[in-house]
Amino acid sequence: MFDRRGDAQPIGRGEQGLFVRGTRFLSRLELSLADARLLLLGSSIRSDSAALSVDLTNPELQRGEQVALERGRLHVRRTLSLHDGGLEELVEVTNFGMSPVDVTMIVAAEADFADIFEVRGFRRARRGERLPVVPATDALAFAYRGLDGVERRTRVRCEPPARNADGRLALDLPLAPGEKRHFLVRILCETIAADGAAAPPARPPAIGPPAARLETSSLRWNDWIHRSSADLAMMVTETPHGPYPHAGVPWFSAPFGRDGIVTALQRLWLDPALARGVLSFLAATQATSADPERDAEPGKILHEAREGEMATLGEVPFGRYYGSVDATPLFVALAGAHYERTGDLAFAAALWPHVEAAIACIDAGSDERGFLSYRQRSRHGLAQQGWKDSSDSVFHADGALAEPPIALCEVQAYVHLARREAARVARALGHAARADALEQEAAVLARRFDAAFWCDDLGSYALALDERGVPCRVRTSNAGHCLFAGIAAPERAQRVARSLLSEELFSGWGVRTLASNERRYNPMSYHNGSVWPHDNALIAQGLARYGLRDEALALLEAGFDASRQVDLHRMPELLCGFARRTDEEPVAYPLACSPQAWAAGAVFLLLQAALGLTVSALRREVRLLRPALPRTLGELRIRELRVGDAVVDLDLVRRGDRVVVNATPRSGRVQVLVES
Repeated sequence: MFDRRGDAQPIGRGEQGLFVRGTRFLSRLELSLADARLLLLGSSIRSDSAALSVDLTNPELQRGEQVALERGRLHVRRTLSLHDGGLEELVEVTNFGMSPVDVTMIVAAEADFADIFEVRGFRRARRGERLPVVPATDALAFAYRGLDGVERRTRVRCEPPARNADGRLALDLPLAPGEKRHFLVRILCETIAADGAAAPPARPPAIGPPAARLETSSLRWNDWIHRSSADLAMMVTETPHGPYPHAGVPWFSAPFGRDGIVTALQRLWLDPALARGVLSFLAATQATSADPERDAEPGKILHEAREGEMATLGEVPFGRYYGSVDATPLFVALAGAHYERTGDLAFAAALWPHVEAAIACIDAGSDERGFLSYRQRSRHGLAQQGWKDSSDSVFHADGALAEPPIALCEVQAYVHLARREAARVARALGHAARADALEQEAAVLARRFDAAFWCDDLGSYALALDERGVPCRVRTSNAGHCLFAGIAAPERAQRVARSLLSEELFSGWGVRTLASNERRYNPMSYHNGSVWPHDNALIAQGLARYGLRDEALALLEAGFDASRQVDLHRMPELLCGFARRTDEEPVAYPLACSPQAWAAGAVFLLLQAALGLTVSALRREVRLLRPALPRTLGELRIRELRVGDAVVDLDLVRRGDRVVVNATPRSGRVQVLVES
């Protein structure tokens, strides 16, 4: 996390610096010309999100009363990029003056080894110790031994070698007129366990089957799509079980169950390899016993996993924490969707014991009506355990907070979807009786859900049921997830859609988390009035499921408009929910993660919804139901879409209100069906 100059200089509780495995290994990095700060000309993040490039120039420098160096004579270009084990910076200095100059470039660095939760504001009773290091003439070195026994080290050096000048690196550069010289700053971060073993450096995922590529006839649409693809590629990390998308930068740069599943679902039609990695990782970390301090139950799917010192010591419960009520049914739903998308029965069979364990966990946490609920067990865990996990996110119409155990509407929808998807896999594995039972349970749940959650006066589903089974009769975006998961009765879908696209819920930039006429509405809150891109993508897919293509298209267009206004066309975790004003940008939420995995993935699910697109390796087909493209997009090209062992290219061209689809097989046999 660096500023636009390429520096890291956190002020107070600022989040700038270089983080590795939940610890800040570099808390300061500043480049200067002698003791003068360089002037910013401009900066940009490379299109693949792999490097930050910064252009700077010198201020006017004086020696006594004489001008020693005119302003703007030097051009300094910095290119910073992550690499295995740390950071590398290339610095290029060019003299555009007509006379030679001798300049001294200074690199200043510090390392505070703060845990990510300390950076977020958690106060610790005590910390580990800073270790003495042997001074080097050409490098800066820092070391810290945590209370967890782990030694963390940071080393900063230049190539060609610089001299250590009172704790800063100084490099003398004589420059002739027109001459360019460069040097490298290398920052190496090491983690040494208590037993002396060095942790391997974090690495990008191994290259698997290539994902399908998207190109359009619009440079603006390409900006959004390419930035989202690059951000996801940056956040996907290789684990021993396959690739996994870390949730968001900076606060959630770790595996999160719910976020990983939703991101995999968003990308499933393009890149099933990501879903396979997510499923494998979550199966390997599935809880096997009850542990109240981690909100764990047998069969429950991980909420988050952290590697920092505070998590290891239990100062926060998030080393492995299971306080999500929805990750478990979503895991089952993804397992079924992956099987449909890939036809990989061997992988489905390997997952089946984990699917059964997850369903058993759902059963154990459900009441006599089949409603899955939650309550906090960990003293330091989350009180609210749906995706809106703020402490004030579940309440009644008068604003009073709901008392646990709480049954959220979208969680029941996910359970319904999970049982149906598990039935699909069970039948394929030859477990016909089990499949019949799961389908019957899903049907019963749908009927009971409609009776308990539907609020006719709201034209929508209640947010939740409280401990007494009383509905929280407030209008929220959660109802849109009931469309996504298919639990909504067909006759309810149109009314839910009208509610979601009403003035109270639709801001113009997307559907708000909470309607503006509800008691706890606040457009600047985290979950009570903000706009979340992933939330809107799931809602759009739900609208498309019920044939509401125009409504789904409206959310895609709103997302595109927002992407044009946000920095780097990078959709942040969330936006404030203020109503859209003519010629004004959406209001940023100040602490939003950016990039964030499921925000980056939103564009792909939004496009899938607009196209009514499904991909099935089981049926060897690609199906498009009433495909539509927004008015700002004339053509969409899908390249190398893999369907089992077949590969096909699709060209979609808007002709008025119609979309013409041309399919070009590359290899294998696949059927492309277009239904108008």
